[in-house]
Amino acid sequence: MSHRPQPVIIEKSAPAQPQPHPLDPLTGEDIAAARAVLDAAGLMTETTRVPMLLPDEPTKEERAAWRPGSPIDRRVDATLLDIATGVATEVVVSITRGEVVRAERVPNDAPPYGQPQYLFEEYERAEIIAKASPEWQAAMKRRGLEEHMALAFCGPLAPGYTGRADEVGRRVIRSLTFLKYDEADSPWAHPVEGLIVHIDLTANTVIRVEDHGDVPVPTGHGNYYPETQGAARTTLKPIEITQPEGPSFTVSGSLVEWEGWSMRVDFNAREGLVLHDVSFGGRSVLSRASVPEMVVPYGDTAPGRFWISYFDAGEYLLGKNANHLELGCDCLGVIRYLDGYVADDHGHPVRIPNVICMHEEDYGILWKHTDLAGRADVRRSRRFVVSYFSTIGNYDYGFYWHFYLDGSIEVEAKATGIVFAAAGEPGVRQKHATELAPGVFAPVHQHLFCARLDVAIDGEDNRLVEVDAQRVPMGPDNPFGNAFSWSETPLTTEHAAQREADTSVARVWEVQSASRTNRVGRPTAYHLVPEPTALLMADPASSVAARAAFATKHLWATRHEQGQIWPAGRYPNAHQGGAGLPEYTAGDRSLDGEDIVLWHTFGLTHFPRPEDWPIMPVDYAGFWFKPYGFLDQNPAMDVPESSQAHSGAETGGCCGGGTACTCGH
Repeated sequence: MSHRPQPVIIEKSAPAQPQPHPLDPLTGEDIAAARAVLDAAGLMTETTRVPMLLPDEPTKEERAAWRPGSPIDRRVDATLLDIATGVATEVVVSITRGEVVRAERVPNDAPPYGQPQYLFEEYERAEIIAKASPEWQAAMKRRGLEEHMALAFCGPLAPGYTGRADEVGRRVIRSLTFLKYDEADSPWAHPVEGLIVHIDLTANTVIRVEDHGDVPVPTGHGNYYPETQGAARTTLKPIEITQPEGPSFTVSGSLVEWEGWSMRVDFNAREGLVLHDVSFGGRSVLSRASVPEMVVPYGDTAPGRFWISYFDAGEYLLGKNANHLELGCDCLGVIRYLDGYVADDHGHPVRIPNVICMHEEDYGILWKHTDLAGRADVRRSRRFVVSYFSTIGNYDYGFYWHFYLDGSIEVEAKATGIVFAAAGEPGVRQKHATELAPGVFAPVHQHLFCARLDVAIDGEDNRLVEVDAQRVPMGPDNPFGNAFSWSETPLTTEHAAQREADTSVARVWEVQSASRTNRVGRPTAYHLVPEPTALLMADPASSVAARAAFATKHLWATRHEQGQIWPAGRYPNAHQGGAGLPEYTAGDRSLDGEDIVLWHTFGLTHFPRPEDWPIMPVDYAGFWFKPYGFLDQNPAMDVPESSQAHSGAETGGCCGGGTACTCGH
């Protein structure tokens, strides 16, 4: 939603070629071919735009029937918007057959409404409309800000859902105003408090302008560029990360393999990074994995913020806003990058260079023991990282999938960028916002992510069990009071599987194979291990609770059904609520021995602090997916010693000679 550098646009594309694998990501040629089919069908007019274009992924049945070298129907799923009328249409195109498979109008003019994702062109158009408004100009002049009108930034913001009669069923965007004192100035530091412009993007008109109060605009700069922050420190010595023999992973098309791990790496305009067919040691773990949605609800009651609850994937498209990553900045070491392709507003292919980063990292101790004779055996851990970054307006989000030598997966979201600022009287304490700099206040808010894990623990037939630590009361079964155990609660239906985390009992969720056991006779399994995360803080009766119902539980589970990918529904923008997981689970389907999908809410509850200004240090949120009886022993017993294990032998360093490291002896 910011004015960001545009990726490299492909001017011309060759005809689409057969893909070597059904799960390969869309190429520029695919997107161009899909647009050509739409154009030939008369669906691309002068006023037609493409808010969203994604791969229409093959069904599991199609994938199971496919053999290398055999053809597959390559399809694209597009949402078209007539910007003159507001009419939206969902279209599925077969690139392989060169035809439109399905075209259906989106019923966005009736309850529960919902608008397609925003176009990049609408951000600029919204600013032009806001600045041309006599009411906006009058409000700026009344505040004495006439000289700053030309450089003012009118930020385009998703409207939430308020039920206001003059907005319902219309394509609305809200605009808040921020000042810039020169071209390079950061506007987020200079909010014009209480000035809100409500815009109809179809009619290209202002619905209304609100002008509340007369809070002075903060004048202190919020710039973070080196030239505004003084000289860089000189005390940090370089850290060099080298792999003289190259990395340990291999890449062949979309297939990536590393130390027993195998996966297909995909990228699309909405979810960004998607992983398919994740296996360890040749055994399936995940059929598909991504973070398909996140919501950023604000806890401030002010007129300019009570409605804010951004869905950064469903409203703005995380993938379309993804960054071009650079070596030494976003990733260190021996890096392999992959490009990504998305459609622009007109359906033409756009290349985002280096959008996915893949590399290895040292991760400390993997395992260690010092025996009674003083022999210390130690192995260092290493992880394989697949990541991307996306910038949505003032915030930047990194999504990292870490794969470990012991079969564990860690998912981590990194939040940084510039906190969304409001203005207030300096030194006056507010109930819903903290003062970061004189007169600059940042409202309390949350960043709640939803990971979608289409689990496949040794196949698609899985079960779900909740495991809690359990106290044992003192008595015949616990005469000394020291005993404790655990409880196992099968979650056999979709309603039963709507759960909250509980760190007081070390709660985990176990996904078991329904058909395979390990050498001690237990089902092979993985544990979803949540990290402490507050759920949605908004009242259950609020609009955002209806729209972001996924964020009201830490865990949901559904039986797999093709197309059920979006936790808050396909069109959360201006949607009344109830879409996504509430709809998916309405039938309360069985999860016992079925093809199961887990949906996990994790994230941050942010009470901003002065240290978050002018740019926020990275904050982290995530969870683990760890083998529990999936393997018969520690799978990392054959990891060799570090190449530096005995490097200090001649110089009196930590490690002495011999076949094992004897640090400290």
